[in-house]
Amino acid sequence: MRIGTVGVIGLGYIGLPTAAVLAAKGVKVVGVDVNPSTVEAINRGDVPFVEPDLAAYVSGAVQHGMLRASAAPEPADAFIVAVPTPFRGDHEPDESFIEAAAAAVAPVLNGGELVILESTSPPGATRRMAEAILAARPDLSLDGSGGRPRIHVAHCPERVLPGRVMIELVTNDRIVGGLTPEAATRAKDLYAVFCQGEILLTDAVTAEMAKLVENSFRDVNIAFANELSLIADKLDIDVWELIRLANHHPRVNILQPGPGVGGHCIAVDPWFIVDADPDHARLIRTAREVNDDKPRWVVDQVVAAVRQAGARSVSLFGLAFKPNIDDLRESPARQIVAAVADRLPDVHVLVAEPHVDELPPELANRRNVTLVTTDAAAHKGDVLVDLVAHGVFREYRDQGSTQATANKVVLDFTGAGAATAERRPITLTA
Repeated sequence: MRIGTVGVIGLGYIGLPTAAVLAAKGVKVVGVDVNPSTVEAINRGDVPFVEPDLAAYVSGAVQHGMLRASAAPEPADAFIVAVPTPFRGDHEPDESFIEAAAAAVAPVLNGGELVILESTSPPGATRRMAEAILAARPDLSLDGSGGRPRIHVAHCPERVLPGRVMIELVTNDRIVGGLTPEAATRAKDLYAVFCQGEILLTDAVTAEMAKLVENSFRDVNIAFANELSLIADKLDIDVWELIRLANHHPRVNILQPGPGVGGHCIAVDPWFIVDADPDHARLIRTAREVNDDKPRWVVDQVVAAVRQAGARSVSLFGLAFKPNIDDLRESPARQIVAAVADRLPDVHVLVAEPHVDELPPELANRRNVTLVTTDAAAHKGDVLVDLVAHGVFREYRDQGSTQATANKVVLDFTGAGAATAERRPITLTA
């Protein structure tokens, strides 16, 4: 399949890196986004979020005329849809962004195009996207029936790690599932332009499920570690030491607990499986409930520590959903900070998050919450709470800044002791 121009619908954490990598490989790319500021930034050669190496890719591609952004799709040989897929109500998948993308792409199709859904999706979403396109364009088809021109529709889920996106887009294996075998083959040819990993072919619904299974597997294992942390606390056991010792068994590899699970994948994707088959997805549902409940337990610990210490201020380190990124989506730290502020209205809540310049709206609107530097948080907080193990916090500690934490209560929910001295366990009361 000849690829002259690719339209990338959605220029977020996955769409923009994909567009930039394709452009770097000599493919002309038109990126589409509904946010005018995102379109303007990219056309200047700027990036609207932090991701290592992405800025260089984007500025180079724009400068060489291989990448530009637009508010609406334009005719192209292939389209990659990379839009959000959140949930709504009782954890029901929200496919409205996919539906909007299908409606936007349909008018510019002429037949023969490849349309790929990259968004992590519930089973059947790729077929529903194709049906939406064909409903808007009854003159097209998937199989050439009635002499109508064909379009080729496939699913290729992203499987990259924030902070390593530009590396893993190229090196990771990819799963490509087509609504037809020819669609899968054409999609494989497109990804082969930049993907050095193995490209595995299957049908669309299996490709959709593969991504959900990958993240659900991780969620279940994290839930085991988080549940251990609750039990260990009840039994007055250091969970980090417990896991370190257990992992010396040659067939045991327990993950590290944390304050919860966040991000646009692990905290969301398992619910898509639960929604698809609620009767059988019992373990997956329980793991989600364990991880979703962990922030509440952390809040109880923080509130008890502040009250016991008679503290007038508490510093919480980190807002992102994982270390060393600026992505706050589904972050348990955000939930924790908000709940602590509400439970302790007369306590000054200081937040250190070096990767953002302003608090998200739900925190900025709370009168007792302030965004501060790492140093200010360490010095001014009476109780110090580690929520995200950013490298910046660890460097602060390693540079001999432990005097700022002397004689303070320190709660570490990351296992890294970020921005603090050693963890000081205290007896928490209800």
